[in-house]
Amino acid sequence: MNLKKLKMMGLVLGMGAILAACGGANEGENASESTGDSNGAAKEESKEINLAYVEWDTEVASTHVVGKVLEDLGYDVTLTPLDNAIMWEAVANGEADAMVAGWLPNTHAAQYEQYKDSLVELGENLTGAKIGLVVPSYMDVDSIEDLTDEANKAITGIEPGAGVMAATEQALEEYENLADWELLPSSSGAMTVALGQAIENEEEVIVTGWSPHWKFSSYDLKYLEDPKGVFGGEETINTFARQGLEEEMPEAYKVLDAFHWTTEDIEAVMLEINGGTDPEEAAAKWVQENPDKVAEWTESVE
Repeated sequence: MNLKKLKMMGLVLGMGAILAACGGANEGENASESTGDSNGAAKEESKEINLAYVEWDTEVASTHVVGKVLEDLGYDVTLTPLDNAIMWEAVANGEADAMVAGWLPNTHAAQYEQYKDSLVELGENLTGAKIGLVVPSYMDVDSIEDLTDEANKAITGIEPGAGVMAATEQALEEYENLADWELLPSSSGAMTVALGQAIENEEEVIVTGWSPHWKFSSYDLKYLEDPKGVFGGEETINTFARQGLEEEMPEAYKVLDAFHWTTEDIEAVMLEINGGTDPEEAAAKWVQENPDKVAEWTESVE
């Protein structure tokens, strides 16, 4: 969905929210008159919610799981895939309601700085995340500064605009031995295909990588050491909501605020999806098999 269509959706949802607010206020006033309850004027919560996400394996998994949990609570859930920068902009502008895909403090530092004042930050939903350059363990190189002419001096990347791509471009500038290297943009899917094909043939390959990711469960991989610290240290994945969501959808807001899981959790969903399972089915399976964890996210609204 492009931004123009998303803005149209935002206008429609916005008008719906206005109408719902008006209707809810009238109903609340009637209820207040009949019961004498001073809280009776509270408007009814909207049940339409739009979650934005970028089509990385981690965010496909997490967004579909959260969407399934909200759906089971009676919400009409729309999941909208967007480019990374547009995802941040959409939530900040209120064109989408929330996202669970903010990598901090390094990967999405630029977007966070640009939009943080227009967002509600709900904190981390996963710890121990990391980005960097990844190679098969059979390659005889352990550090970025030791690279010479491996993989034809090419690094296989993902979508332009991704945080790991910006960090890799910075690495090409800061590491003198990478001065004549090339970063090849592609997509998350194309990158993993290239990685798998190279490993099958025991060829050299260097990819932009991040964890959690199913590839670390499927292949024997290693991060190259980054002595200059270009890719930063351990990161967290964070949840952000648009301003006003807590007031308009308090129950959904509470679920998003409570959402937190582990690397093992998210990789289980990613492996299912990578094995050919539809993301909706993989999310539904995980939710069904992890009732205790889901109960922690929903206990304040049930």
